[in-house]
Amino acid sequence: MITKSLDAEMKAAKTVAELMVAAARTAPKGKGTDNLEILIVEGESKDKLASEMRVIAEKEGVAFFNRDAGNVDNSLVVVLIGTKIGPVGVPYCGFCGYENCAENKANDGICAFNTGDLGIAVGSAASVAANHRCDNRVLFSAGKTALKLGYFSEEIKVAYAIPLSISGKSPFFDRG
Repeated sequence: MITKSLDAEMKAAKTVAELMVAAARTAPKGKGTDNLEILIVEGESKDKLASEMRVIAEKEGVAFFNRDAGNVDNSLVVVLIGTKIGPVGVPYCGFCGYENCAENKANDGICAFNTGDLGIAVGSAASVAANHRCDNRVLFSAGKTALKLGYFSEEIKVAYAIPLSISGKSPFFDRG
């Protein structure tokens, strides 16, 4: 049997993406509360993501969405990590800008622990990709677009994307 490089690269990217999911899920979380939702996107769903990013670039005048859509196009799979934003109930905190969790909730605030936990999970996932020599880049634009497309449940309000590439040169390096 002979396995062609492209087939092996796609299989490797999917395996690394699955390991990234494990790293994100097991990353430390404030008060032990897991508010993450994690997805792996490929094929038509990945193409739809890139296409919608171009629509947003044009409609909203944000050129970097178009540049980042090219990065999604040039990736094999995309890992999406999002979080809920409701307060987790940490006493004597106020990191969200409100006096306490009750005030945060009354004002539809964003819990600093949830977004902090999201950052830790994204960092853990990206490090797994790097440890397996998969080129990757964290993209706000693709995460925002995935939210708009309804890829996540309605409870998820903040998300990032990590596209993965296995190629002779990283598409995430010279981005223009």
